[in-house]
Amino acid sequence: MEPLTILKVLAVVCFITGCASNSKPIMYDDPYVTGTPQTDQLRAIKPLENQPIIDIAVYEFPDMTGQRKPSTKFSQLSMAVSQGADAWVIKAFKEVANGKFFRVVERAGLDNLVKERQLIRSTREMYDGDNLESMKNSLKPLLFAGLIIEGGIVGYDANTASGGDGARYFGIGIHEEYRVDQVTVSMRLVSVQTGEVLLTAEATKSIASFKTGADVFRFLDLSTKALEIESGVASNEPVNYAVRSAIEYCVFLLLAQGDAKGYWTIN
Repeated sequence: MEPLTILKVLAVVCFITGCASNSKPIMYDDPYVTGTPQTDQLRAIKPLENQPIIDIAVYEFPDMTGQRKPSTKFSQLSMAVSQGADAWVIKAFKEVANGKFFRVVERAGLDNLVKERQLIRSTREMYDGDNLESMKNSLKPLLFAGLIIEGGIVGYDANTASGGDGARYFGIGIHEEYRVDQVTVSMRLVSVQTGEVLLTAEATKSIASFKTGADVFRFLDLSTKALEIESGVASNEPVNYAVRSAIEYCVFLLLAQGDAKGYWTIN
């Protein structure tokens, strides 16, 4: 093949690969903080009026799916979703009205909290002896919650939709592929006094993946040598972002349902 022809092939490759990779992922060198659209909605809720802040407890928010991280090539030991989703639940309730609606009490690390209080008590007994007044002032009673949040990540459906398209002409081709997974979260509000399930909410969030690329395959020098060039880019929505978004949406639904039933008022 003549050098001019090779240059033409390379020019076409540069053009199509440029089109294929026009949305490269952003790389972050430093830690960064991100949120979801629901985060702003929770913060925009006004604080409670003529009503004390509601004490609420979150013990755990487990992964009930049992799903492993999806892979089309080999089996993986990593779980498909986070095993610490209770952190997002606590964060979501703290975001409501910027912390002026719910007061979240520590329950996930209750063992550590109790041990630390026992350490303080034993130290006070050792150094203050029978000084009961000093003992009373050293530790206040733990807050108790009138409401408990229960639930978990109840579903992870991999590859609910997939597809793509592509074209090739004289060894020059371009292709696009996509794939969609889904994660489902369920949440309920339980009364501590009666054990009654007061409110329930469910939310499903799609997790989109996209891949695009281009390639060239041509024979050179009377079909004795081959020129092969490939380029592409892939973008995968973070699973943690999808889980957090679904959890925050469930919290927003609980707030709306509680407002409709007269448990509180949101504006």
